[in-house]
Amino acid sequence: MPGRASVRPSTTSRVNSKPPLEKSSSRKTAASSAVTVPDEGPSSSLRTRICAVFGDVQRTTASHRKLAVSLRKVQEACCYDLAQGQKQTQEDAVEDDFNVEIVRCITRLMGVKRSEPAGDRIVKFLGMFLRRSSEQDAALASEGEMDETQALSETPTTRLTSHVLSFLLPLLGCKEKVVRYRATQLVAHIINSLDSVDDDCYHMIRTGLLKRLRDKEPMIRVQAVLGLGRLAGNEGEDDQEDPDSDNEDASGLLKTLLDILQNDPSADVRRSLLLNLPLTPGTLPFLLERARDVDPAIRRALYSRLLPALGDFRHLSLSMREKLLRWGLRDRDEAVRKATGKLFRERWIEDCAGNTKAVDGTLADQAAPPTLDGLLELLERIDIVNSAGGHGIALEAMKEFWCGRPDYRDAIAFDQAYWDNLTPERSFLVRSFQDFCKDGEDGKFESLAEEKMPEVTKLAFFLQRYVNDLIKCIQYNNGLGDTAPEDTVEAEFIVEQLLYIAKSLDYTDEIGRRKLFALLRETLGVAELPEEITKLVVDVLRGICGNEVAGERDFCGIVLEAVAEIHDHLTIDEPKVDEDESFHSARSDFSDATATNAKSDNDDSQMDEAKAIKEIMINMKCLHIAQCMLENVEGGLQQNIHLVTMLNNLVVPAVRSHEAPIRERGLLCLGLCCLLDKALGEENLTLFLHCFTKGHDALQVSALQILCDILTTHPTLLTAENVDPIVQKSVHKVFSKGLKASHAPEVQSAATTALCKLMLTSVITDEDLLKQLVILFFDPAMKENAAVTQALSYFLPVFCHSKRENMEMMANVAAGVLHSQVSLADELEDDEEAIGLGVVGNMLVDWTDPRKLIVPNAASVGWDDAGGKGTKAVDGDIHLTLADSLLEKALGHGCSSECVLVAYPDIANSSPVEEERKALLTMVGKIYVSPTSSPEKLQAISELVAESIDAKIAPDAATRNALNKLHQAFGKILGDMERAKPSIEDQGSEETRVEDGSVAEETKMEVDEHKSDAVAQDPLLEELLDDEDEDL
Repeated sequence: MPGRASVRPSTTSRVNSKPPLEKSSSRKTAASSAVTVPDEGPSSSLRTRICAVFGDVQRTTASHRKLAVSLRKVQEACCYDLAQGQKQTQEDAVEDDFNVEIVRCITRLMGVKRSEPAGDRIVKFLGMFLRRSSEQDAALASEGEMDETQALSETPTTRLTSHVLSFLLPLLGCKEKVVRYRATQLVAHIINSLDSVDDDCYHMIRTGLLKRLRDKEPMIRVQAVLGLGRLAGNEGEDDQEDPDSDNEDASGLLKTLLDILQNDPSADVRRSLLLNLPLTPGTLPFLLERARDVDPAIRRALYSRLLPALGDFRHLSLSMREKLLRWGLRDRDEAVRKATGKLFRERWIEDCAGNTKAVDGTLADQAAPPTLDGLLELLERIDIVNSAGGHGIALEAMKEFWCGRPDYRDAIAFDQAYWDNLTPERSFLVRSFQDFCKDGEDGKFESLAEEKMPEVTKLAFFLQRYVNDLIKCIQYNNGLGDTAPEDTVEAEFIVEQLLYIAKSLDYTDEIGRRKLFALLRETLGVAELPEEITKLVVDVLRGICGNEVAGERDFCGIVLEAVAEIHDHLTIDEPKVDEDESFHSARSDFSDATATNAKSDNDDSQMDEAKAIKEIMINMKCLHIAQCMLENVEGGLQQNIHLVTMLNNLVVPAVRSHEAPIRERGLLCLGLCCLLDKALGEENLTLFLHCFTKGHDALQVSALQILCDILTTHPTLLTAENVDPIVQKSVHKVFSKGLKASHAPEVQSAATTALCKLMLTSVITDEDLLKQLVILFFDPAMKENAAVTQALSYFLPVFCHSKRENMEMMANVAAGVLHSQVSLADELEDDEEAIGLGVVGNMLVDWTDPRKLIVPNAASVGWDDAGGKGTKAVDGDIHLTLADSLLEKALGHGCSSECVLVAYPDIANSSPVEEERKALLTMVGKIYVSPTSSPEKLQAISELVAESIDAKIAPDAATRNALNKLHQAFGKILGDMERAKPSIEDQGSEETRVEDGSVAEETKMEVDEHKSDAVAQDPLLEELLDDEDEDL
C-alpha cells in the first residue's frame, strides 16, 4: 500500500517564511486538507462484506465463531468456486483480492492501542479463522492430490498466512511502540494458532521475534516470548524424536529463552515464559527455580498452573519435592501458600491414589476415593523420616491436607491392627491427625480426635512396646543383642511420633496418667536412650506433673533421680580377666621381664582410656538430662532445693572440668540456671565474657547466646543506675568484637542477632554499636553472610520507627556512617562494588523520618475539646538534628570551605571529599521541615544552611538548588512564626479580660503586686473595672 503523505513543511519554508497568525479553526482545516489519503482503489462488494465481518468482530467475542464461518464462505467463494473454471489469471486475481482486503483490515489494527479491547478481539478472531480455515482446507484436499514430496501442502489459507506474515514482519522493527506491539502480538498469535508454517516464513519469524526479545517495552517482549515459546517447543520435540541431530539453532533459542527467564526485569515476561516454555528435562530445573522468584504472581502460577500440568510428581527428585513444598508452604504470600496446599492435597494425592487419567493426560472428573495406601505412599514420597522433625515441612503439608480433605478425615480409622503394625509413615500420619484436631480453630475437631484416637492407657502400652523394640535395636548395634531387629532409625522415629502424640493428650484419666508416668520414669533411666527421645520424654513428664509449683518441684526430683540411676548404671566395672590369659604357653616361659612389663603398661593405658571415655559418657548424658529439665522450669532457683543440689553437684563440677565437651555443656546448663536467678547471673557474667574472649568459634556462639538471654531476662544488670561501668564496657566490647569480619560467619551472625535483640529492648543504647551495625549492613562483604543481612534488614527500620529515642540515635550517627562508606569505597578491591552513597543517604533519611514513628509520643498526640484523642502535627526536631550533623560535617566540623582548603589542600578538592559532600547536602535537601519544631533549632539550622550557601560548598547545581529551596522553606516558616507572635500576644491580652467582679479583683491584686511590669496596662484595667462596676 502507498505510504501516507507527509504534511510537515520543509526546513527551508519554515526558516524563510513565517505564515500569518490564523484562528485555531482555520489551522485545523488547513492541516486536515493537507493530509493525503492513499488511493485504495474503487470500493467493491468483496471489501464491503469483509469490512462488515471485521466491524462485527470488534463488538464482542460471542459471535466470533459465526463470523468466522461467514468469512470462510467468502474465502471459498473467491478461491474454490472459481477454481473450477479454466481461467487461471482470473482465479489468481480473485484470491489475491481477498488476501489484499484482509491485510487492508489488519493495517487498521496496527494503530490500535493496547488498552482498546477491540484490537485484542480482532487478533483472536484472526487466529481462530486461520486455524479453522487450515483444518477445512486439509479436509477438502484429497490424499491423491497432495504432493508427498512437500512437507506442507499449498492451500489458500497457507497463501493467506504467508501474505499476512510478509506484511507484519517488517513492522516488528517499527519506531512506534503501538505498531510493534500489535505486529508482534498478531505474529505470536498466528504461530500459536497454526500447526505448521512455511519454512521461509519460519526463519523470518524466528529472527524477528528474537530481536523483539530485547525491546525496551515489556509488553512487546511478552508477545515475543509467547511466539518463541511455541517455536522452542516444536524444536524440542524434533530433538527428542531425533536425538542424534545437531540442531544448534534450537539449542541456541532455548538457551536464550532460559536466560530471559532468569534475568528479564519484567515479571510479565518471566511469567509468560514460565507458562509457555516446553517441559523437558533440560528446562525443568529452570522452571522450578521460579518458586523463588521475587514476584508473587509468578510463584503462584508455578504452583497453580505449571506443577499441576507437569504430570506425576513422582518423576521429580526427592530433594526437589521437599524444596517445592517448603518454599510454597512457607511463602510470604498467602495465595502461594494456598496454591501449594491445594497442589499437595488434590494433585499429588491423586497420583498416589491410583486415579485414572483421561486421554489428554488430565485428571478424570471423578476423584479417587480415600485410600490409606495412597496416603501412606504420599508420605513415603516426601521422605517424612527426614522432613518431619526440626525444620521439616511434612507436618505443615499434612496440616494443609487434613484441612482441605474432609473425606479423608472421615474415612481414616486407627484400629488395633493399625497400631500393631506401625511404620514411620503410619506413626507420622497419626501424629499429624492428632495435632490437626488439637490445634484446629475453636476446637471443633477435638471430638473427632476423641473418637478415633485411643485412650491414654492403650497409648502407654503401645509406647512401651515400641520403646522396647528401640532398646533392642540399640543393644544389637552395640554388640549386646543376639538378633538383628528392624532399622534403628525407623524405630527411633516411631517412638518420637508416639511421644509427640503423648504431649498433646488430656491427662484427666488418672489411671492412664499413672501408667504413662511410670513408663516414662522408667524410660528416662535408660542410659542408651537417644538424646532427642530423652528430650521428648522430659517434655512429656513436665506436662504430666502439672504447672503448679508443687508439680514443678516433683518434676525436678524425678528427673534428678533418673540422673542418679544413670550415673550408677554406667559405673565403670572392673575389667574381667580372660580365662585364656591364665594359661601361659611355652613361649611365655622364655619371654623376658621387659616384654611382660610392656604388655602390662599397654593394658593399663587401654583401661585408663576406656575409663576416661566412660566418665565422659556419664557426664554428657547426665548434663543433657539436666539441660532438658532446666528448659522446662520457670520458678526461682533458690526456692527449689532440687535445682540447688543439681547446680552444686553436677553443673559447677562440669564447668570446672578439663574435658572440653563436658565444660561446654556445663556452660549451657549454667546459663539456664542464671535465667532462674538474677544474683547467679550477675556473678557469672564475667565468666561468659571470658568464654567469648578465649573460646573457639562454637563456644563463642554459645557465650553470645547465653549473654543475650541473661541480659534480656535480667535487663537491670546493664540498665540499673548502680551498674558497674567496667562490666558495661566489657559487654559492649564483646559485641563490638563479635561484629568484626575477623570472626567466623557463625560468630558474626550470632553477635548481630544478639545485639539487635538487646537494642530493640533498650537494654543496650550505645551509639557506637548502632553505628557499627549500620556500617555492617552496608558492607558489600556481607553479601556472603545472609544471616547478618537478613537480621539487619528487619532490625534497622523497626528499631528506628518504634521509638523516638532510637530515631534520635540514628540521626546522631548518620553523618559518621556516610563518612565510613566513603572510606570503605576506597578500600574495596576491583571486583567488589560498594553501595552508592545516594542509596545510603536515602535509607538514613527514611529511618529518621519522624512521620513514620509507630509509637506516638507527646509531641504528636493531643486531645481535642470534646476529650477525644487526636493527632497533631509531627515534631520535626529529629530531622533538624540530622541536618545539624550533616551540615557540620559538610562544612568541615564547623569550619568554612576556605578553612578546609587551607587545612587540607591536598584532599579538599579530591573526588572522595566532593562525593561525600554531595551526598551530605543531598540528604539535607530531603529532610522534613515541620512548623511545629522548636524555633531555636529552626533558626540554628537556617543559619547553617545560609552559611553553606555563602561558602559555596555545593559541588553541583542540584545540591545548590536543594540548599536554596531548603533555605526558602526555613525562611517561610520562621517568617510565619514571627507574624504569629503578635496575634498570640493579642489573644493572650484578650483572655485576661474578665467578666465578673471576683476575677477582676484578683487581676487587680496581681497588677498591684507587679506594678513595675504592668504600668502600661493600668489605664486599660481601670477602664475595664469601671465598666464592670457600672454593669453590676
